[in-house]
Amino acid sequence: MTSAYRDQERIITSLLDTDWYKLTMMQGVHHKYPNASVSWEFRSRNAEDLEPYIGEIREQIDLLNTLRLSSEESTYLSNFSYMSPDFIRFLELFRFRPEYVDVRMEGPDLRILIDGPWSHSILFEIVILAIISEIRNRTLYPWVTVDQAVDQLRTKLDGLKRNYSQEQLAGFKLADFGTRRRLSQPVQEAIVEVLEESFPGDFVGTSNVDIARRQGLCPMGTMAHEWVMAHQQLGSRLVDSQRAALEAWVQEYRGDLGIALTDTITLDAFLNDFDLYFAKLFDGLRHDSGDPIVFGEKCIRHYKRLDIDPKTKTLIFSDSLNFDKCMEIKAALEGRIRTSYGIGTNLTCDVPGVTPMNIVIKMVSCNGQPVAKISDEPGKTTSRDESYVRYLKRVFNVEH
Repeated sequence: MTSAYRDQERIITSLLDTDWYKLTMMQGVHHKYPNASVSWEFRSRNAEDLEPYIGEIREQIDLLNTLRLSSEESTYLSNFSYMSPDFIRFLELFRFRPEYVDVRMEGPDLRILIDGPWSHSILFEIVILAIISEIRNRTLYPWVTVDQAVDQLRTKLDGLKRNYSQEQLAGFKLADFGTRRRLSQPVQEAIVEVLEESFPGDFVGTSNVDIARRQGLCPMGTMAHEWVMAHQQLGSRLVDSQRAALEAWVQEYRGDLGIALTDTITLDAFLNDFDLYFAKLFDGLRHDSGDPIVFGEKCIRHYKRLDIDPKTKTLIFSDSLNFDKCMEIKAALEGRIRTSYGIGTNLTCDVPGVTPMNIVIKMVSCNGQPVAKISDEPGKTTSRDESYVRYLKRVFNVEH
């Protein structure tokens, strides 16, 4: 029985042990906003004491500064036509700077603040979340094995094949999005291997770049909330910030990586800015909060209003999914728009007896000024400045 945790000292062993959208955004930042400075804050939605892990968290963050992009990894990135040679060279020179990260306790809460140049601090988010999750899990659940995680996945796959026909499963496109809250790296890798081998639909890849490279899979992802949030303070009028973010993405990728994230300032505010120009340029949209079927219906209506056939576009769903939720969404939207699904924690931290963490790191400022995310799910609204949130809501006519 193989332990779920590595015996070696280091949790993060590759610069590419991160999600693809961090690298795609990093390239855009490197080219367009090399002087931008940003701050992120850690938040835990779990009511648990993280103080016992603070020393080991600091040690693992310090170890990040020895990571280097290998020649094999550099060659791998060069296979993607939209990854520019100058950015790959920048990654070859890139080093994590632990001094940009402040880790301490404030009362009962673990506080982590990341503050530094955007292009030099952007990669901390995913690896720090993975570090915290793995340290906590191996302390609380040292008995867990990779086989237990794999057995749980096989049980769920058996249930999927038992409860749904081949006709219903046809066209079920699935990706692993489970890096940030995984039980451990060995578990995530094993889960991806089983999905590639046994998923009864279409397993399209993983967000984890290192695993994708070594297993010959497609790395999945485009942009995250931070891309749109930062544009609130990157020079355009605030009311134009979403359009500025989309335009900057189009200029950087010229038609590649064409899935836009919709819920930085609610879906309705996004669709007001997502006009015919952007609707034609982008291949589709990603859902990350709120009712997924309501989201799908609104997107279909929006494309129809613009005289675009929704069946030519794709919706990516990625909010707290499991197989049954995916199938419910698929059935509701079948034949009217293309769909694809990214499942995270329910794949990579699902073992009987294990309670996964609910942790995030979100951008809170850019160039010294506040930024915010106003989600379609009010509990996911992110900002350290409530007056700025109120102002942002007025500018974008957000009511909740």
